[in-house]
Amino acid sequence: MPNYVLVINTNKQPLNPCHPSVARKLLKTNKAAVFRKYPFTIILKKEATNVATEPIQLKIDPGSKTTGIALVQGDKVIFGAEIIHRGLAIKSSLDSRRALRRSRRNRKTRYRQARFLNRKRPQGWLAPSLQHRVDTVLTWVNKLIKLAPITGISQELVRFDLQQLENPEISGIEYQQGKLVGYEVREYLLNKWDRKCSYCNAENIPLQVEHIHPKAKGGTNRISNLCLACEPCNTKKGTKDIKVFLAKKPEVLKRILSQAKRPLKDAAAVNSTRWALFNFLQAIELTTTTGSGGKTKFNRTRLNLPKEHWIDAACVGKVDNLELLTSKPLLIKATGHGTRQSCRTDKYGFPSRYVPRFKFVKGFQTGDIVKAVVTKGKKIGNYLGRIAVRSTGSFNISTPNGLIQGINHKYCQTIHKKDGYVYSM
Repeated sequence: MPNYVLVINTNKQPLNPCHPSVARKLLKTNKAAVFRKYPFTIILKKEATNVATEPIQLKIDPGSKTTGIALVQGDKVIFGAEIIHRGLAIKSSLDSRRALRRSRRNRKTRYRQARFLNRKRPQGWLAPSLQHRVDTVLTWVNKLIKLAPITGISQELVRFDLQQLENPEISGIEYQQGKLVGYEVREYLLNKWDRKCSYCNAENIPLQVEHIHPKAKGGTNRISNLCLACEPCNTKKGTKDIKVFLAKKPEVLKRILSQAKRPLKDAAAVNSTRWALFNFLQAIELTTTTGSGGKTKFNRTRLNLPKEHWIDAACVGKVDNLELLTSKPLLIKATGHGTRQSCRTDKYGFPSRYVPRFKFVKGFQTGDIVKAVVTKGKKIGNYLGRIAVRSTGSFNISTPNGLIQGINHKYCQTIHKKDGYVYSM
């Protein structure tokens, strides 16, 4: 079942979200109109008076690649969403731009003294790829506050101890072994190995922590020496060296050895952004509470709920019981608002083609979500997706089934203006 429909009155004040069937009746009887397609919101045409709103808790499960969001009314989850970040794309673009800039300077320009020490970063500065994660979550928090009667915010405030993950044998008062240490290591391994058996890729089964280089032969408990394995593979491997165990599977051996050395980037990203996000949420005039990662997993396991980002968000903080009234979260993929480059460059950094000055063509711009009903020609049919405009008035539409090229603007109707995101269910 899809999410509940968000409702606002004629003064654009949020009301209680309603069941999709109720929203359908209001639209058919012309008592309401579509206010926004994503997230689906209707606006009443007549002012609603003396309508009591039930408080809603906005819950957030921040992640490095995906952040889960849930709206919980009492013990009912009425809305779920997952925000897919573009932090890796931002870092890749910055790296590419830096490489092109340095190569240009080194080719034909005069020597210039280094200026890397004359810039002072403000307190609380985050790298652009990390700041993007914080800003995206805050954008959606502010959007939902305008569309639903939210009275409080709950955020999972998890912290990965990178030193403990890298070297579990570390000692000291602040590193006394406790239940949380084992949990954090296991949760990190589940994320690192995609919740699959490292040897046979089996999913949705109990997984055991496995030593790549056996402890019996001098292996350590370092995170780089740990992986996940199902019970049959773990038993079969025993104390064998991994090179002997996977002698007949060189591709699997190469993948495991390379993935084991993968750095702790995801954990570091969560560590860097968690307090920045919490401080910004506290600035909003709503009660903000936090919950630990251990408590989130305990709630989800106790209630026998599947592992999803939006369900993890619903389990943040104090939870007695949960009833999922939706099973299809809104998937929100950040794509950005384009680029300010006046021209595109080739792989060497030289201009290759110029960008039109005006972004709007026939009232459309690249990134708008449109519905095209083509009635004649070779491309007869209905198409829904994100468009790329052309100055000729012939657009391309990215649909779930692929790219459709050469759709005339006369057949297109805007259903959602460009806002830097792509949506799906």
